[in-house]
Amino acid sequence: MEKAEGDILKSFSLGKMLLPVAIGLSVTGLMIWRDTGTQGLDQPIDWTWYSTGWMILALFSLFIRDWMYVLRIRHLTDQSLTWWRAIVVIMLWEFASALAPGIIGGGFFFAIWILAREGVDGGKSITVITFTSFLDGIFIAVMAPIVYFSVGREALFSGMDNTVMIFGRPVAFTFWIFWTVYTIILVYKVFVAYALFVNPLFVKRALVGIFSIKGLRRWRRGMVTTGDQLITAAAGLKSRGWNYWWPALLTTFISWTARYSIVNCIVHAFSDQPGFGKDLVIYGKQVIMGIIVLLSPTPGGSGVAEFIFKDFLGMYIPTNMAPMLAFLWRLLSYYPYILIGASRLKRWVRRNVIRPLAHTAPFERSRLH
Repeated sequence: MEKAEGDILKSFSLGKMLLPVAIGLSVTGLMIWRDTGTQGLDQPIDWTWYSTGWMILALFSLFIRDWMYVLRIRHLTDQSLTWWRAIVVIMLWEFASALAPGIIGGGFFFAIWILAREGVDGGKSITVITFTSFLDGIFIAVMAPIVYFSVGREALFSGMDNTVMIFGRPVAFTFWIFWTVYTIILVYKVFVAYALFVNPLFVKRALVGIFSIKGLRRWRRGMVTTGDQLITAAAGLKSRGWNYWWPALLTTFISWTARYSIVNCIVHAFSDQPGFGKDLVIYGKQVIMGIIVLLSPTPGGSGVAEFIFKDFLGMYIPTNMAPMLAFLWRLLSYYPYILIGASRLKRWVRRNVIRPLAHTAPFERSRLH
């Protein structure tokens, strides 16, 4: 049993858990030093009752974000999870996402595993996690063009004047990075939608065929698994009606809106600049930032998120406070999941993995005799 526990937990070693924290703190420190030198450490923070009120709203937004996730996972599993077990699942999923680079997909397979270990049927676990990931992607795919065309390119990308020369022509680097990543997300979500709602078997055969080509065969087995999961998820969604869809869509929209409202609250807490119009710009900038951070190879976008925070939002923040507010943003919306996950994981593994193995092992031995 100890070996099994060790095999599972080694994927979440202390070093892996501390890495994103170290990267984030290092980048924050570098930003403070770059902007103000040692004087940045002595900058007083003007904390008022006004600041307190907005920070309470930031914490409330954080609560709404996670509570909507809990409501969604309970709804999609047909209330097979208790309230507490649903909270544990969401916290562990967020923990895995915090340790995975954005390009990996945010702990997708880990989420399927923990849901199955919580007693949810294996097929339903695949359906639920595939569907929730699809919904999250749909929010981004829909919201990005909405904020782009309603707020405008100039406002959204102000502060990101990083034109580079490509083939002798000036190119707005951040602008094209955003649209490149967005296009990849959109194409992928259309692909998943076709697999889930039109022809999952064709998609599986196409994936296996493509990855049977020489040079790609090392990933063929993984594509077989992915294809099987899409077929399972499609079968699980086929019989569902609108009463299954609309609560999932509503909680997804509210959760992501609350997620992006956290920065608005932080900016309000330390600046009297934003009005409603500027709040829309700040919200839109976070949508853009969230898409760009998906390209980050670091765990949870650590370092990249803090670095682009100033460039995107610096015009709404008092001078020299951007690094500290970037740290405050991550302190509220990122680091707690690492702390909670690290404190809960070992206990969860013992409860949901080790004990079931201990109970089934004697039975298996008796069958052998």
